[in-house]
Amino acid sequence: MSCLAEQAKILFAEAEENNLDGEALDARFRRWHTCSLCEQYYHGVVLCALGWACMKTYAGRPETDGVRISAIGQLANGLGGAGRNEEGLSVREVELAMKRRAGASEQSMLVAQNNLAASYHEIGRFEESTRLRQDVYSVRLKLLGISHEETVSAAYNYALSLLSLERDEEAKSVLRKMVPVARRVLGEDHLVTLGMRTIYAQSLYSDPGATLDDLREGVRKLEDLKRTARRVFGGAHPLAVGVEGTLRESREALRAREGLNFISEALAAMPPPRSA
Repeated sequence: MSCLAEQAKILFAEAEENNLDGEALDARFRRWHTCSLCEQYYHGVVLCALGWACMKTYAGRPETDGVRISAIGQLANGLGGAGRNEEGLSVREVELAMKRRAGASEQSMLVAQNNLAASYHEIGRFEESTRLRQDVYSVRLKLLGISHEETVSAAYNYALSLLSLERDEEAKSVLRKMVPVARRVLGEDHLVTLGMRTIYAQSLYSDPGATLDDLREGVRKLEDLKRTARRVFGGAHPLAVGVEGTLRESREALRAREGLNFISEALAAMPPPRSA
């Protein structure tokens, strides 16, 4: 962990000393949350430890300094990644307030609002999360267009919140429109693409009005997603673990529905009772 933190610190300091442009600075700062070898986003305790190291590195800068504000955001990411969601929410609220005082750009404020919505979602405040995510999705769709990576990500988050509120039809409507876009823009094996496909499959079996064919389709999709998630990210990755849990739930729902259908069909096939 100390090596990862030191590498991120040195790379970013070199970029600042050499007056590199914003894109290069962003690329160097990503070392605080993304592996330089496989380019996968860290998760769990690793992300949390790096978040604390990042905050410690830049805590002495002025409150309105952009790097310090980014470090606050990285700490919140780490706390959330380690399941410390109440603490993460408090840090998110600080991050948003700091950006407002610093006069951050509209795009930067959208990022902060999206992150705050994620924290609301994690602690079960789904109504607040959904309202924020709907706003972020609408603004990004208007400003960036449907094919922008950030619009796709906002659509994923919005659909996830809708599903948490059991607004399954609305979630499916968003996903039917955006999953093909995610596949084209991000690729089949991208984390967001696989996440969107997972919650679409979940919406198929969790909908109270789902047919038996819907349940079977949901199970088939999740079986395919389980193989892909394990191949791309490994079995311990949160996405792979989440897909596996969702697959278990979908299979249970399918077995229960098939059992009810069998009973209904058996009853229907019975001859009517003879009159006395």
